[in-house]
Amino acid sequence: MRILYFAWIRAKVGIAAEDVAPPVEVTTVGTLLDWLAARGPNYAEALKTRSVVKTAVNQEYVEDDHPITMGDEVALFPPVTGG
Repeated sequence: MRILYFAWIRAKVGIAAEDVAPPVEVTTVGTLLDWLAARGPNYAEALKTRSVVKTAVNQEYVEDDHPITMGDEVALFPPVTGG
């Protein structure tokens, strides 16, 4: 699974992207975020305010209950504004 980090989430985690192999019980976006947050203090800090972390799976916005599989690309980013 490929994880992409954007904006201040990338700054807090310390990397732009990584390939991960979460345990088999990680089956949804929500459980993935829980697993990532438990990986260390930088991940925990980046994901502590989940309400502002937006997620896309394979370039589609999704909610925390969306299922994930090992071949997915998951992007994590803050809300985007424009004008």
